[in-house]
Amino acid sequence: MNLLDYETLRVIWWVLLGVLLIGFALTDGFDLGSGILLPFVARTDGQSRIVINAIGPVWEGNQVWLILGAGAIFAAWPLVYATAFSGFYLAMILALSALILRPVAIVYRSKTRSAAARQLWDALLFLASLVAPLVFGVAMGNALEGAPFSLDATMRLTYSGRLLDLFNPFALLSGFISVAMVCMHGAAYLAAKTEERVAFRARIAGFAAAILLILSFAGAGYWIATMLPGYRIVGDLAHDAASNPLGKTVVREIGAWIANYRAMPWTVAAPAAGFLGAAGAALALTRGHDWAAFFASALSVFGVVATAGVSMFPFILPSSLDPTSSLTVWDASSSRATLFTMLIVTAVFLPLMLAYTAFIYRVLRGRVSEKDVESDHASY
Repeated sequence: MNLLDYETLRVIWWVLLGVLLIGFALTDGFDLGSGILLPFVARTDGQSRIVINAIGPVWEGNQVWLILGAGAIFAAWPLVYATAFSGFYLAMILALSALILRPVAIVYRSKTRSAAARQLWDALLFLASLVAPLVFGVAMGNALEGAPFSLDATMRLTYSGRLLDLFNPFALLSGFISVAMVCMHGAAYLAAKTEERVAFRARIAGFAAAILLILSFAGAGYWIATMLPGYRIVGDLAHDAASNPLGKTVVREIGAWIANYRAMPWTVAAPAAGFLGAAGAALALTRGHDWAAFFASALSVFGVVATAGVSMFPFILPSSLDPTSSLTVWDASSSRATLFTMLIVTAVFLPLMLAYTAFIYRVLRGRVSEKDVESDHASY
């Protein structure tokens, strides 16, 4: 078999999309979590500056993963991009507004000497950091439930949902999981990067967030297994044919998302990593092993995000309105030539980006103290 036939390229790009989304959750996740925890771990203006300067040099680079993820969806899965960014337009605007407000709050806070103004910017930083992961989690919950769209014979999209419909009970649970996950990750980062007073409070917050993540992740798993209808393709579907989402038959049934774990038992490693990583982070934080907690938290983030992907495979965005219109790995991708060309570009530039990121984090290693931020006039 040709190693890079159309079927293989589709799977490779499904994996790469997952890598980019996990990369965003791992990197931007800890600075979003740090922003959420700001009011809880900082008691003075100096301590607030410690938290902000712990993430200040890296947050912008971390968001590159989000841009790459959106770009990969646009190029490799154009139907998914058109459907998701059209249907979830208002939710995306809400999340992007929060991501824009966050750097504004960080920078403008450092430009004012007024205590009241700084407290206002701190509150806005907290709000922006909370809204973004909440909306991303809600979007993932809606993807698992299926989005209310359909495609006609000319691939013209019809979307019938409203913004408030996205915030349904299961989607809100998914949003809570996302918030708890980034809080745990951010707390582990702050515990490892800040002076003792802030680090002590971060360890407490991280332990609580890890426990909440375990409980809510388990609750979502039970919900998916027993109450949430999933999607299943009936019959065979060509894996190397031209993309045409309407060339299959799909049914909705409870337990369909669990079927992948029976068909591919190795995929159980994803939810196991989610649980074990969170438990390991909680244990490490109680013992003051801060970097161990951070890497355990990273394992949990990987497991939680990967669980959503492997549960839905081969679906990327199912349709609750017309299951036949659901978009899958096999029928929603770009052409083989496009996927192959993009793979070559990715093989060149992704290692460079990883190397540069590793270099930056090495340069910025070490804890941030109040003395550091007061002596450095370039700090936030």
